[in-house]
Amino acid sequence: MLSRLIENKALPEPVTLGTTDTLKIIVTATENKKAKRPHQAFLLLRDPRSNLDTSFPLSVKDSGKGKIELSHKDLPTQFLAGSNTLSATLLIASFGSTKPYRNQAFDLRIESDASAPSTPTDKPLRYGKLPEIHHIFKADPKSPPKIITLAFAGVVIAALPALFIVWLSIGANLNHASKAVGSSPISHTTFFFSILAMEGIFFKYYTSWNLFQTLPAAATVGLITFLSGSRALREVQERRLTGLR
Repeated sequence: MLSRLIENKALPEPVTLGTTDTLKIIVTATENKKAKRPHQAFLLLRDPRSNLDTSFPLSVKDSGKGKIELSHKDLPTQFLAGSNTLSATLLIASFGSTKPYRNQAFDLRIESDASAPSTPTDKPLRYGKLPEIHHIFKADPKSPPKIITLAFAGVVIAALPALFIVWLSIGANLNHASKAVGSSPISHTTFFFSILAMEGIFFKYYTSWNLFQTLPAAATVGLITFLSGSRALREVQERRLTGLR
């Protein structure tokens, strides 16, 4: 069927699009009665019952002539569910002061194949208020029971006398403590207290600090321990080379 579109006036009779038909629309865009290519040209199809719509761009040449071809395979499945009558509107616009064109061109009647199995369609997505989302965050990690903590602390404290006994059995000479501190007081004192400070940092991390508080403090104290320990071991090496054990 061939029909001529009239500007600003819809066709009196609906256009039928069967399962084997192809809808072909040819238009010529003009400005001041001169053919001109628009920046945008669309065919808007809308279902009045569900307010669902979709648009199809026209292929437009520099001469202002635009063309579009549609068949059943190009339409959304929602338009093919049963026999629907859609409104077809032409949208043509350009930049600048040119007045855009929007007018219903015709009604499009979709005829479906009664023998074909029906295709289930999803409910169209609508923007609106959604149910409230309740976020469930992971609970903070809990410390072990105090009884376990005290038990392990007791084991560590009980091991200290055994450590001193082992030192004495392998020949540790506490008489050199005053000589070591006298030869290098800053390195030995700093090394000893830096070890205590590191233990204090671990205690704070276990009781109250988080990882971001612990890492900078541990890095600073660790650097001090390394530098002072290197100097303290150098002093011990010097005493060993002179024959002091």
